[in-house]
Amino acid sequence: MRTLVVSDTHGDRAILETIYQQFQNEVDAFFYCGDSELAASDSIWQVMYAVRGNMDFDADFPMARVEHVKGVTVYETHGHRLGVSMGTGKLAERAHAVNADCAFYGHTHMLEAHMEQGMLILNPGSISQPRSYQEYGGTFAIVNVNATTAAVDFYDHQLQPIPALAESFTR
Repeated sequence: MRTLVVSDTHGDRAILETIYQQFQNEVDAFFYCGDSELAASDSIWQVMYAVRGNMDFDADFPMARVEHVKGVTVYETHGHRLGVSMGTGKLAERAHAVNADCAFYGHTHMLEAHMEQGMLILNPGSISQPRSYQEYGGTFAIVNVNATTAAVDFYDHQLQPIPALAESFTR
């Protein structure tokens, strides 16, 4: 599975459209981890799995979702209700409960990727308002998962890969 994960655009719809146009033929799915400040009926959500963040006031967004992409189970949430600012323990617990291979979240605006009990936990950072690695103008991630590895490549606001931030894990 090859998927793109983005979060926390806070009203910057144009960057979502730009990312989609650039990568639509290169990934199997797009995940949006909340705080778009757009309506749940916006046409961009027809091509991205989206969840509700603490700055999304449209109740039609789900708080969390479980999706299956090419044999990989993904648990997605924004994370604010799971205390991700204090750690990913509750997030991992929820994701393990649905046998997820990956748990994607946002909220902190800080990129992170690590493995926990065979599951990739990933925050792509914020593409529009980063709190870490601000020199890149924002970040998102492309994740490649197969039976033995999970690889994460982070990209900057100019849609360029950031090799120094790339991570690869054994599953």
